[in-house]
Amino acid sequence: MEYMQNSLLGIDWGTSNRRAYLIEGAGSCLKQHADGQGLLAVNGDFAASLAALRSSMGVDETVPVLMSGMVGSASGWQEVAYLDISVPLEALPAHLVAVAGHPNCLIVPGYSTQDDGVDVMRGEETQLLGAVALGMRDGWMVLPGTHSKWVYLHDGRIDQMSTYMTGEFFAMLGKGGTLSALMANGPDDDAAFAAGMAQARLGQPLTHSLFGVRARVVTKSMPAAQARSFVSGLLIGTEFVAAQGRKGSSQHNNTLHIIASHALSARYAEAATQFGMDAKVLDPDQVYLAALKHFFPKG
Repeated sequence: MEYMQNSLLGIDWGTSNRRAYLIEGAGSCLKQHADGQGLLAVNGDFAASLAALRSSMGVDETVPVLMSGMVGSASGWQEVAYLDISVPLEALPAHLVAVAGHPNCLIVPGYSTQDDGVDVMRGEETQLLGAVALGMRDGWMVLPGTHSKWVYLHDGRIDQMSTYMTGEFFAMLGKGGTLSALMANGPDDDAAFAAGMAQARLGQPLTHSLFGVRARVVTKSMPAAQARSFVSGLLIGTEFVAAQGRKGSSQHNNTLHIIASHALSARYAEAATQFGMDAKVLDPDQVYLAALKHFFPKG
């Protein structure tokens, strides 16, 4: 790792979006960039896309690159095997994989578990490492998004993790099907969001509760303008109900650390309050930078 002493280009390379950070050895961010050049946009030509990114950021080709996220998936630049969750997050620097033909480009592996059904993550592990580096070694972490990740940390290790297709499912419901017309309009409604979470608390099958949204509107029990926020509360509330029922939830259960954009953080923080949890919002950029600093050699 001696070649990383001067500077490092860290890239969070997702399915739709990409974020890049140029940092120096002390951890200071020299440059930052975000674009829509995720896995789907680059059409398999990751080398050319990286070269264009270097050019736009003015980063020399000799600067090593550390990449996390879908770039290491089967559909990415090079598939990298998952680590078992028994591997501590702080051990990630010892498990980096060089891209074939590009030894100056390294990929961070994701994690998998089969403890309670098969689950995987790519990209979130780097943010979790950043959270650990910032002192959050124990308790619940949630990383909302297209696929929302709930992770229970114990002494810097992933004790358990669960993924929920909340963002993707919400978008699908709004684009087609019985509820799409109801979800097309309507402002954010806190009361409807809370009502959706209350429905989730009942523990009824999700498909039944979703049909109930239409039933509420056609029977005029709820205005159509509230349907979108109600569905949001129902889906997010389902995550919280599931998390509270998992092993380990009785420990460190008063605080939930949220790593997400401002809009999503606000919704999940509101939900945490409704479920009696103290929400602590972490800035995604700050946790990623904290993780990148961990990949520099100590001393």
